[in-house]
Amino acid sequence: MTTPINLYICSAPDVIPTGTELYTKHLYRTATEITSNLKHEELFGPEVGPENPFKTQQQRAVKNMLSGYVEHAHISPFQFENQRRTFASYGNINIIAVKDSVDYQGRSFLHAPQDVGVNLRSESPPDRCFLPKAQIHTWEGHTKGISQIRWFPRTAHLLLSSSMDCRIKLWEVYKDRRCVRTYYGHRQAVRDISFDNDGKRFLSAAYDRYVKLWDTETGACISRFTNRKIPYCAKFNPDPDKQHLFVAGTSDKKIICWDIRSGEITQEYDRHLGAVNTITFVDENRRFVTTSDDKSLRVWEWDIPVDMKYIADPSMYSMPAVTPSRNQKWLACQSMDNKIVIFSALNRFKMNRKKTFTGHMVAGYACGLDFSPDMSYLVSGDADGKCYIWDWKTTKLYKKWKAHDGVCIDVLWHPHEPSKLVTAGWDGKIKYWD
Repeated sequence: MTTPINLYICSAPDVIPTGTELYTKHLYRTATEITSNLKHEELFGPEVGPENPFKTQQQRAVKNMLSGYVEHAHISPFQFENQRRTFASYGNINIIAVKDSVDYQGRSFLHAPQDVGVNLRSESPPDRCFLPKAQIHTWEGHTKGISQIRWFPRTAHLLLSSSMDCRIKLWEVYKDRRCVRTYYGHRQAVRDISFDNDGKRFLSAAYDRYVKLWDTETGACISRFTNRKIPYCAKFNPDPDKQHLFVAGTSDKKIICWDIRSGEITQEYDRHLGAVNTITFVDENRRFVTTSDDKSLRVWEWDIPVDMKYIADPSMYSMPAVTPSRNQKWLACQSMDNKIVIFSALNRFKMNRKKTFTGHMVAGYACGLDFSPDMSYLVSGDADGKCYIWDWKTTKLYKKWKAHDGVCIDVLWHPHEPSKLVTAGWDGKIKYWD
């Protein structure tokens, strides 16, 4: 026999007794733990108590951190990593550049320093130059091999470098020796760079088939030029009244002259039989000399598309690097048979058979070369990463040393310092020697 269950039903509703609103539990904003279960309206109720009447509307706004209110947001790991890498590649360099882009007088980094112990505005070179003895600095920042380095015009207080990593960088030569600007825009390796006369703009030629004009100070790309062929070299006309014109040697055997004001081609010099490697202005900029893969050297009058002199010899090799001497009398040409050959840069453009510099190995590489400011030494890079210095008068090899792990692709002697030179290599490093 089962026992009946008595069910009691209370029909009275739940009624909150009067006066209980006074017993609402309140929390301190600074509380870090709760010892009882609170209702939603108690946890998220409005703040009560005296209010500071002097707070602004912004200060009275709801905050969950010191500087404001942060909401939870979702971002995919891919997007986060993409943004992080972008900042690591671009952001930190540009922040450094912006932070100290002007000095206390409001002058940009293009202004040459005057407290470095040498007159950077001097028109005359050092009286006597000496051989460098030790490495004093290394600039690192490029991730692939360097292709060209260039001094800032006249003062040489800045150094411009282009690289296979598609980047162009501007470095300080004095004081902190930091990277002051990085120029992004090319999609393939940069082959050549060239300043205009005052250094406020420069050209870059790259394997993406574009020649680009840059603002040195802001890093902005002003304009770009292409004829659908790879430009191997680009140079401004050094004449002060022709700074709007530049010439570029291309892979389709032409030298093309562009007007940067209109962006149009104004002249074509089409006589070479191979890709044009170098363009060098001579004879007070009335003429220019070009070298090519066709193993010839041609001399052109400005704006006349027929070469006035053609130098080719069965014994000549391709010359992918050419440097004029400081006195504008000679052209030093890096020849692919492991020699440096010298041509006179005045009138006859004849090869000087008595001056040939040998001992280094450059076959297959366009290793740069340079003269010392006093014209007493000739310096060149080499395929083994060595740097060679010869006596200009006697052609005797004075010194060689291991400068880079890869090819030593370019060498520049400082125009105002008697014993300082810069080397650049395919190891991505730029080294300063004294």
